[in-house]
Amino acid sequence: MSSEVVIETDVLVIGGGTAGCFAAIKAREQGLDVTIVDKAYAGKSGAGIAASGAWSVFNPEWGFDIDTSMNEINKSGEYLNNRKWSEIILKESWDTYQDLISWGVEFPQADESMDFLKKRFKKQHRQDFPRLAVGLVRLKHRKTTPFLRKQAEKVGVKIIDRIMVTDLLKQNGKVVGAVGFPMESYKLYVFKAKATILCAGRNGFKPPGMQISEITGDADGMAYRAGAELTGKEFPDMHTSLAIAPAWKSNGELYVAYWHYTDAEGKPITCAGMDLSAAAVIHAGRGPVLWDLDSATPEDLQAMEAYKRKRGNPVEVERIGLDPRNGGKYQLTGGASAGGWEEQAGGIWPVDTKCATSLPGLYVAGDCCCTWCWGATVGTPWGLTPAAVTGKRAGMGAAEYALHEDKPVIDRQELTGLIKILFEPAERPGGFSPRWVTQLLQNTMMPYFILHIKHEKRLLAALTVVEFLRDYLVPKQTANDPHELRLAHETKNMVLNAEMILRSSLFRTESRGHHYREDYPEKDDPAWLAWIKIRKERGSMKLWKEPVPKKWRPDPSKPREDKYYPRWFTTE
Repeated sequence: MSSEVVIETDVLVIGGGTAGCFAAIKAREQGLDVTIVDKAYAGKSGAGIAASGAWSVFNPEWGFDIDTSMNEINKSGEYLNNRKWSEIILKESWDTYQDLISWGVEFPQADESMDFLKKRFKKQHRQDFPRLAVGLVRLKHRKTTPFLRKQAEKVGVKIIDRIMVTDLLKQNGKVVGAVGFPMESYKLYVFKAKATILCAGRNGFKPPGMQISEITGDADGMAYRAGAELTGKEFPDMHTSLAIAPAWKSNGELYVAYWHYTDAEGKPITCAGMDLSAAAVIHAGRGPVLWDLDSATPEDLQAMEAYKRKRGNPVEVERIGLDPRNGGKYQLTGGASAGGWEEQAGGIWPVDTKCATSLPGLYVAGDCCCTWCWGATVGTPWGLTPAAVTGKRAGMGAAEYALHEDKPVIDRQELTGLIKILFEPAERPGGFSPRWVTQLLQNTMMPYFILHIKHEKRLLAALTVVEFLRDYLVPKQTANDPHELRLAHETKNMVLNAEMILRSSLFRTESRGHHYREDYPEKDDPAWLAWIKIRKERGSMKLWKEPVPKKWRPDPSKPREDKYYPRWFTTE
């Protein structure tokens, strides 16, 4: 619509969170020209801020061996984890932690509260709780991502903030850059790059909780439209939020007292924060789910206070007027965060351990990179470690690719087509507000009986609505200013992701991990020891199975109770 700005670089990184900064730093260290572009402010956007600087690191010196750790991850992930990536992220977690230390991030040391926390988990849950058996120590520093931005700038990475990237550019089957526009004007930005890394986060539907409202599946949308393969869309995120302060990441501050959950009748709930227990209680008519701090012991509260002090984070509970020392019962928001999609288990498929995608010239890292390192559940390592590891690998992989590529030449015809799509909502004199379309999408996708407790009839009904949004409302969105233009593109990406989620959930006719089908309540081995892959083909969405390698599958001769942990919830 307006003037055109062309930026040429060797490696383009889309997204300036943990993965994006790590990728840019490592690519720049190979001597290449590297540019980060972020629709917000690199270093203060994305899941890195929502995760509150959480890092978990594995070190054999703590008395755990890699085989024991891997066995636990395999079992808790219900054998859908990619064992190559599980092992890579465990083994390389310490090096990424040391990178942060060398860049000036000061972490509090692990203390006695961690040992107490392990004891409480084992007492309240099963003795072999898998997330405690992988030799990890959890560390936090809230200002990690700002440190990463400073390091990126220090090594010479160029950073461009407040640019909404909408689509990838291709030439002769290769990705050669992207197009976008700034938040303040209708100026066109054309990025030409020898290699491009997508680090734009996972998909959500702008839910109120867990602070992921701005992570709208942009990376997945761009990759799908360009022809890349995606996977893992049937597995939802199972974090929770408090009704009194849904935007506060409540589980991140009070890990000890956090586990005291009850239903409306006062009956304890096993693990409402990390599985389908809360949604199942609500489905059974025993909601709301309550966080019962009256049942927290003095030992719980003492350990909680020590944990917060050692972590060095502000006491956020005081900001919302909650003092766990006074007890009380607090309602959760619907039992699980509505709209979030699991980190590392829902996004773009990396075809190798260098984080290359199925499209030449395109790499992926962070939450939009589906490594399957955790399998069918939220697993270990927690926090930002997987983003850092994949970021480092994507940066080095993209740099290696770019070193052998010529300067890209952009097909003007393709560019003209993308420009038309980019500015179309702003050129429409009338149409539908993207805010209204987003509300319709939220009303369709966020109920627990769509995302969490699934059934074919409900999934098909939701898919009918989503297809209508896709075909009739999204193409007729209107934007009165650049901000609304951004919203229009985000809404388009969220609707696309919703379709992928629903089709994947219908396609997997079993229940495994965080994917639960009322009409198919049991696991189906070996038929569904497989990943679902998605690709755009002839204008339609194609889904197919990618079998888990036979050597990674459980021994079929063993009884089920030896291969799988018991389900923690019931819908009755």
